[in-house]
Amino acid sequence: ANRTYRKYETRNPEKLARRMDIIVEELPFKNQKGVYTIMDRQPIIMVKAGLHPVTRSIVIAHELGHHILHRDELKKTPSLQEFNIFDMTTSRIEYEANVFAAQLMLPDDEITEYIYQGFDVQQIARAMKSDINLVALKVAELRSQGHELREQEYRNKFY
Repeated sequence: ANRTYRKYETRNPEKLARRMDIIVEELPFKNQKGVYTIMDRQPIIMVKAGLHPVTRSIVIAHELGHHILHRDELKKTPSLQEFNIFDMTTSRIEYEANVFAAQLMLPDDEITEYIYQGFDVQQIARAMKSDINLVALKVAELRSQGHELREQEYRNKFY
């Protein structure tokens, strides 16, 4: 995620998709929030119409994670296969896409600054216009990198 940020000079998922020549389309999904697919060699992210802007950004960041991390793997699956995109309990690729979204959207220095100021996960999520579960996942990643931070709880199926 940090390499992608440095290469394209943005953490904004919509801008990043445009700079990567990925089409973002809104569709009237009933349950699903987003899908990543490739049609005629064109990467496409389909997003549920009417999502809250914060949720929309997280979904696009998650789908960008699939594009960057799992493109070759996903070419082997049928197009538009339905996954519960934020269910990290049963799918390694969904977990990795969520970590990518957290790493992309929540810069280490900014989140640690909030933590050292005494903010909790809910306050950080509000300040960074994010989701508390994405923030908790980011904190877990920072902990795995050796940062001495208190573990935060998050739901494995947060959307």
